[in-house]
Formats: sequence, C-alpha cells, structure tokens
Amino acid sequence: MLPITVTTEEESGLCPVRNILVTVTGKWSSLILLSLEDGPRRFSAIKRVIGDITQRVLTENLRALERDGYLTREVISGPPVEVHYQLTPMGSDIVARFIPLVTWAAEHYDAVQAARKRFDAGSR
Repeated sequence: MLPITVTTEEESGLCPVRNILVTVTGKWSSLILLSLEDGPRRFSAIKRVIGDITQRVLTENLRALERDGYLTREVISGPPVEVHYQLTPMGSDIVARFIPLVTWAAEHYDAVQAARKRFDAGSR
C-alpha cells in the first residue's frame, strides 16, 4: 500500500504524498504546468492557453507553483516589461509524469461520459 494513511489532521500536513499532490493535482495547477510544457510563456499567453481561468486565480497558482519550485518567474526589463514563466527541471519532471494521464484521459473520455450517463439514468 502506498504511504497515504494518516490518523490525524496534523499528520496529514506531514505526509509527503498528500503534501505534494494537493499542490500539483489541483485543476488549475496541473493545467498551468501543462501549458508550460513547450517552453516559457508570458502571463497572458498562459491565460489564453487555459481560457477559463481568472487573472486572480492564475496569479495565485503561479505564485504557489513558483514557491514549490515547479516554475520560475523571470522579469525582462522593457519597455515594455515582460514576465516569463518557465518550468524548472522538477516542473518538467512532473509534467512528463502527467502526459500519460492526459493521454489516458483523452483516450477514455467517451467511455467516462457513457458511464456517467448510465449512472445518472439509474440514479434516484
């Protein structure tokens, strides 16, 4: 069994698996990391790639990912001033591990949708 079991809330903060996964598997965090797979991007380019993320949420998630060491933020003096975000080696490593999951999701999307329909049709 993977080391995911804890007995108290205090222990959950010390669990390496939970501590890391809570950050990188969030909806926005994983999409941001995936958006940087092909190289550095500016804030607006990341926002465009993702589409339905607010500026505030993007900013918060970029800061959290930078704090944890998955990406770097580089300010290039202008005019105009540009800010680029780029994966670190650790960020590239986690993205490489996401790729099989993303591929799996694309391949199984129709099956998951069908399962949801069957379930919903049988629900009370």
